[in-house]
Amino acid sequence: MKRIVIFASGSGSNAENLIKFFLDSDHASVIQIFCNNPHAKVLDRAKRLGVSALSFNRVAFTKTDDVLDILKATEPDLIVLAGFLWKFPEHILKCFENKVINIHPALLPKYGGKGMYGMNVHNAIIQNNESETGITIHYVNENYDEGAIIFQVTCQVSKQDTAEDVAAKIHKLEMEYFPKVVEQLLNE
Repeated sequence: MKRIVIFASGSGSNAENLIKFFLDSDHASVIQIFCNNPHAKVLDRAKRLGVSALSFNRVAFTKTDDVLDILKATEPDLIVLAGFLWKFPEHILKCFENKVINIHPALLPKYGGKGMYGMNVHNAIIQNNESETGITIHYVNENYDEGAIIFQVTCQVSKQDTAEDVAAKIHKLEMEYFPKVVEQLLNE
């Protein structure tokens, strides 16, 4: 059985979608949620769905091996960032090379980098009159949104769309494609 660990910072809709997708799988399951926000909704979702969850602070993540030691003990086959807002530290990436992936709400390399997440991305798409956007699933490296691209899918942006409309389109793509790409990676 392949083991998936999810890192999230907020509401956890992608995390919940992944948990439910693998709930009846004979091949893989989400075994742990890591969260850097002790008040995030993702922790409630994990509890409701019976998945172990823990929160941690920046020191435990970046300055010590606390989070790394728990990860090593958990032995994940894949670490999935689903709305996780902190830069992933190199000491963890080195231990889990090519095992950490992220989903980004735009077509990288456009609209990536520090501060480009959530509504910040969707507002930029609208302000720049883009005619399309989409999602990118990519490996995580030491730089924000610069890891090798695994998968992209696009959607159209009309002149009437608001940033909220774009967010809804992106959310739909995430719900449809993210679990399938995770499953495909685990099958390789």
